[in-house]
Amino acid sequence: MDWSLTISLFLLLSAPFVGSFINLVAERWPKGESFVYGRSHCGHCGHVLGWNDLVPVVSWGIARGKCRYCNIRISIRHPVAELSALGVAVWSFALFSGPMSWITVLFGWTLLAVSLVDLRWLWLPDALTLALGLAGLVTGWVLTPADVPGRLIGAAAAYAILTLAAWIYRRYRKREGLGAGDPRLFGAIGAWVGWQGLGTVLLYAGICGLLLVLIRARGAHPVGLTTRLPFGPCLCVGAWLVWLYGPLYVGPAN
Repeated sequence: MDWSLTISLFLLLSAPFVGSFINLVAERWPKGESFVYGRSHCGHCGHVLGWNDLVPVVSWGIARGKCRYCNIRISIRHPVAELSALGVAVWSFALFSGPMSWITVLFGWTLLAVSLVDLRWLWLPDALTLALGLAGLVTGWVLTPADVPGRLIGAAAAYAILTLAAWIYRRYRKREGLGAGDPRLFGAIGAWVGWQGLGTVLLYAGICGLLLVLIRARGAHPVGLTTRLPFGPCLCVGAWLVWLYGPLYVGPAN
């Protein structure tokens, strides 16, 4: 039996269910509710859901995005999270194979969890970012031990960069410009991409942030100088792209 192929297929087939669980974590954890114990239920009427209500994407589509028991609309976050987790898996297996693809899938799913929590609640859990950073260092030690010093430097530098940026903004604008979790998340990302990838991560994150502002500006609520927007998902997008394709590099002119 080809265990490598078996593991890859398992991760691919389980991806939508993982996305459903990630969405459950993002919904319950910030409210202090257990996401391990207890039956799944409708968030509106409290009706306990059966297995046919919990098939990723399919159940939401068949019910036309509404609860079958109270007819209240179910957030599109559910299928989006499930399809995103599947997309992460497909993208990972398209670029890598074997253990590297498995690591990439797990990295992507963790970034997805961080992004969903921050998008929903403007909160970056320290437990999640710390685990992400430690996993980055362990991954480096297993794959390329010689890169561990660069990853440590990347983690420290990333944390210092955003901490300094937040301090400067707070000092001169007299209000908070970054959440306390953003420097920690960037530090965790530095443990994955090393110091060499930090600039590209910030570039991608900045572009993502501008797009987020434009999207919000076209919505019902105007975007002002004091509007709070999640930066964590933008950092996650940057981390994902740099991990997959490496940092941008401008070589010397010929």
